[in-house]
Amino acid sequence: MWTPMFILIAVVVVLVFTFFSIYNSIIAARNTVEESFSATDTILQQRYDIIPNLVEVVKQYAAHEQWTLTKVTEMRANLLSSQWQWTEARFADENMLTSGLKSVFALSENYPDLKASQNFISLQNEWSNIENSIQAARRAYNAAVKELKNKKEMFPSNIIAGMMNIKEYAMFLAQEEAKTAPSAKALFNS
Repeated sequence: MWTPMFILIAVVVVLVFTFFSIYNSIIAARNTVEESFSATDTILQQRYDIIPNLVEVVKQYAAHEQWTLTKVTEMRANLLSSQWQWTEARFADENMLTSGLKSVFALSENYPDLKASQNFISLQNEWSNIENSIQAARRAYNAAVKELKNKKEMFPSNIIAGMMNIKEYAMFLAQEEAKTAPSAKALFNS
């Protein structure tokens, strides 16, 4: 027969199991956010690494575009020296660098020799592949942040997450300006 003590022990075991299950799922969600953050940073580093090569190739053909090239180089240096945290300010800086790189590639339209350069074409293809990887990594990061945020806000996991003091992670949101390719002069006019 079922004794009250047996029922109480069974209820406690179920509650403890549920608590640890939810706790572990929150930890897994947080780790997924951090892993996707790290993967995105790795891909961004690849983009940063091609910028000096791109600038050198463009300099050979478009010497009087030095101002645009300098601005892209400065943005790269600022991002490399910044703290590696996903914040809305970092997202804005990344969007600005993306727009700046688009402007550098747009310069090739004015310089047929540059446009025909095998080095430039190779860098342009590499940049395109990296940008596609960045977009995929950002989607994965946003999905991971959303999952963690859901766990922090939905019952009953919100109770356990509140006890864990999990930090907030910013989501990557493209700015309106990033949806169109601005001219180099409009981009750096400040």
